[in-house]
Amino acid sequence: MNILQRKKRNRKFKTREDVIFDTCNVIFMLVLSVIMLYPFLNQIALSLNAASDSVRGGIYLWPRQFTWNNYEYVFSQASIIQGIIVSVARTVVGTALGVLCTAMVAYAIAQEKFIFKKSITIIFIMTMYFNGGLIPTYLLMRDLQLIGTFWVYILPGLISAFNLIIMRSFIEGIPKSIFEQARIDGAGDFRVFFQIVLPLSLPVLATVSLFLAVGQWNQWFDVFLYNSSNASLTTLQYELMKVLQNTATSNADWNSALASGEHTDNSVTPKSIQATMTIVASLPIICVYPFLQKYFVKGMTLGAVK
Repeated sequence: MNILQRKKRNRKFKTREDVIFDTCNVIFMLVLSVIMLYPFLNQIALSLNAASDSVRGGIYLWPRQFTWNNYEYVFSQASIIQGIIVSVARTVVGTALGVLCTAMVAYAIAQEKFIFKKSITIIFIMTMYFNGGLIPTYLLMRDLQLIGTFWVYILPGLISAFNLIIMRSFIEGIPKSIFEQARIDGAGDFRVFFQIVLPLSLPVLATVSLFLAVGQWNQWFDVFLYNSSNASLTTLQYELMKVLQNTATSNADWNSALASGEHTDNSVTPKSIQATMTIVASLPIICVYPFLQKYFVKGMTLGAVK
């Protein structure tokens, strides 16, 4: 009996109570999905609606006057384009170097013959609960001459204790016989790491990569601290933060200007730019996450065994 025949057979034996339950369940899940997706869908509708029309309100899930003017305005700003370039660069470089360095340290402290394994692990765990504070951190970045450079985005967060523990737990779960056989064949630590550990650790590598990529892409506070006066090192999230900060104070001025007819229907408002910037900043992560979701769930499950 194939699957189609089984479905038809099961459908015949459904009672009225089963049909009512399935119908209510589908309706409930649809309503719940709309409620969860509404903020994002509302921002999409506002970003695709004419700015002068959005001021009237009443935009919910669908634009009333469709237009691309908001996106054209956003991508015509030099600061936005520069922010996208820097955000992509720091996400790619920070994620790649972070995964590599975290995996190398995790492999080292996962070795039973490493005598400082426990001490170094405790030191890393302490950083999850204590830090030097904002001012000492800023002074450290200044003494390292990282302020005003791109590397201030990469080096301070190169290794995370949380990611390190996840990756170390995964590596410890790899059968020891694989390492023993490789060393009998004459493989050194670097060859074992690059040809055995990394290929076998793809699920946890994808998990850590997702954590690092989301963290790098969403980060704006380090730009504010170290590079706020350097326009060439701005990021998309920092530009979004400035838009959100200025929206509340400038919406009233824009509303009065639009009401007096000083702007045409093609004008943009802080509210429309806020919605457009929100979509532009969040869309890349939303597009990437579905491809890494299966590795994310598997890596978290396997890494939590220890």
